[in-house]
Amino acid sequence: MKFSILLISTYEMGRQPFGLASPAAWLRAAGFEVRCLDLSLDSLDSEAVRAAGLIAFYVPMHMGTRMAVPVIAQVHQLNPQAHLCCYGLYAPVSAAYLRRLGVESILGGEFETGLVALAQRIEEARARGGEEANPSASSPPRLLASPPPPLISLDRQSFLRPDRTGLPSLTRYAHLVTETGAHVTVGYTEASRGCRHLCRHCPIVPVYNGRFRPVQRDIVLSDIRQQVAAGAGHITFGDPDFFNGPGHAVPLVEALHAEFPHLTYDVTIKVEHLLKHAKHLPTLKKTGCLFITSAVESFDEQILAHFDKRHTCQDFGKALTLCRQASLVLVPTFVAFTPWTTLAGYRAFLSELVRLGLVDQVSPIQLAIRLLIPPGSKLLELEEMRARVEGLDEARLSYVWRNPDPRVEALQQDLEVLVQRCAGQHVPRREVFRQVWERAHGGVEDPQGRVPFPELPPVAGFIPYLTEPWYC
Repeated sequence: MKFSILLISTYEMGRQPFGLASPAAWLRAAGFEVRCLDLSLDSLDSEAVRAAGLIAFYVPMHMGTRMAVPVIAQVHQLNPQAHLCCYGLYAPVSAAYLRRLGVESILGGEFETGLVALAQRIEEARARGGEEANPSASSPPRLLASPPPPLISLDRQSFLRPDRTGLPSLTRYAHLVTETGAHVTVGYTEASRGCRHLCRHCPIVPVYNGRFRPVQRDIVLSDIRQQVAAGAGHITFGDPDFFNGPGHAVPLVEALHAEFPHLTYDVTIKVEHLLKHAKHLPTLKKTGCLFITSAVESFDEQILAHFDKRHTCQDFGKALTLCRQASLVLVPTFVAFTPWTTLAGYRAFLSELVRLGLVDQVSPIQLAIRLLIPPGSKLLELEEMRARVEGLDEARLSYVWRNPDPRVEALQQDLEVLVQRCAGQHVPRREVFRQVWERAHGGVEDPQGRVPFPELPPVAGFIPYLTEPWYC
């Protein structure tokens, strides 16, 4: 008799976790009983933990991984016999730390096949009983029968339609707010993983190293179809870059629009690709794209060079113009605070947002984001970066660094608290921006460069947005 498997997600930015639904389909197809828990909405089920022979944590991002750490300890205490696994983007780069917490298996990259192989190895060990089981009844079975799955697998997979059985309803996740004030139920899927590019600060690069893996078009459409049936009126494509493969992406959204002409969606595309594939922007608009997220990161050319973003500030200006000409909202994201950020540079960053008319398009959390340097980051290849880091803080999953100007350090900490408080109080973006501006220009002891808060032009039009404000 096959044993029970428990898949756990702690946080995925207000989305129903694709990283639970996809492997659940693979494991169930292999004959295993699977339970999924999304702890961003539901509490830990002690009985499900005690019943599981394999408990796997999905860790696709920094915050989700940090939130998983105390749960791993709790799960290990509830069921010391279960085999613990972490899978997803942050699993391999945090492998040493996670293993010390009691996690036995680490899977990165294309993890579905690895999870099935792991489950089958556990099943083999259980079947062999005393031959390969630990003598202690409080320990999980030892896996000696076959070689373990690789730490990182980039093998091409023939995906299965994600099985969303047992996950919380889509209505409980983030919603899209429209111009009428309506809240539209949002679905989430992935048409590809990985990325062709090697931006030094990006956590995808240490795992995928410049490669991306498409999900078959029929699987993506089938997944969207089941979410529309569950009430979704908008889809977020979670691809790191939707235009890594425009030959895959464009026919996909054309087919999607043909089947669901009233369905809207959003995507993420880097500045370089917005320029290179500008001819496809009208198609995105025609097929229902409401907005494009783009990791601009900075308006400082030196910082862009350190990050190896392969675009300039001028490039971003061109991409912004192209999107506006196509009537597409461009939503830039930033790493506002880095070891190279100066007080004058941060003030210039705010001024540039005003000049470009982006105040209403930038989520306030973007004004306070601090650079994370996870293990394996390509930023550590820079001698200048190595000279600035103070060591790895394993519990924070990042190398420690401090800005040489203590005023910038204090400002970042102040703004992070401010933005979080405003988010909880639903303060409008323009008011948050005003408060950030005043803190940046008057909250530190430096009269030079202080500029009064500018008079902002009237809002040009409503900017659609998702109710989950975080992006990290």
